[in-house]
Amino acid sequence: MQPTRETPHALSELPLRPQDELECRRCEVHCDKVVYPSACVARACPFLYAYEDHGHTYIGCMQRVYTVEIDLHLLRTAEAKSEGFGAIRSSRKPLPMCRTEVESCYEARSGELGCVNPEFWELPVGSPTFRVFAQLTPNG
Repeated sequence: MQPTRETPHALSELPLRPQDELECRRCEVHCDKVVYPSACVARACPFLYAYEDHGHTYIGCMQRVYTVEIDLHLLRTAEAKSEGFGAIRSSRKPLPMCRTEVESCYEARSGELGCVNPEFWELPVGSPTFRVFAQLTPNG
């Protein structure tokens, strides 16, 4: 018996908390949550670790928001250029202190109605993802 491949999510099948997902493949536009490790260094993130090996310093995330270890010298060299170091795909839900964005591939494939999963774009900010801009009071 051959192993079955997991079928892609149907358009009508949305998760309970799509903002907690790391990728969205519910339409032809593929979106991923990414983090910027250079922001971890700039913000002195308490979950950033570093070690030295063969004369190089490498950094990584203790919370495994991203799973790669990066040569600190190469990161700083890239950050000195206009393009910067860039983003890394999240391997788990980003923390509120992470500099996070959603990157889309194939944006030209977007339908007329736009995103079928707009809550996926909500990012962790350490506070509610909504704001009250008006309060209704009873007439009286």
